Amino acid sequence: MQVSIGDDVKKFAHAVREHWGVENRLHWCLDVVFGEDQNRARTENAAENLSLARKWSLNLLYQDKSSDISLKSKQMHASLNPDYLLKLLSVS
Repeated sequence: MQVSIGDDVKKFAHAVREHWGVENRLHWCLDVVFGEDQNRARTENAAENLSLARKWSLNLLYQDKSSDISLKSKQMHASLNPDYLLKLLSVS
């Protein structure tokens, strides 16, 4: 069955761009920064809990505007520098 989108081509194109925008901004970053695609947690709630922790962490890294370094570099910096980690966690 074919469905005609008629005059809604611009609306459809906008919806497609929005979808891929989410894919590029969130899922790609989660995979590159946190290696989410390599995660093999499968038992009980582990996968969902780890996903939530990764998204929360990514949000904290995004909020830090003190430098222009990459998210991956910010993650490494936070793992090596407790003061920077505390700064990230205290962002309001």
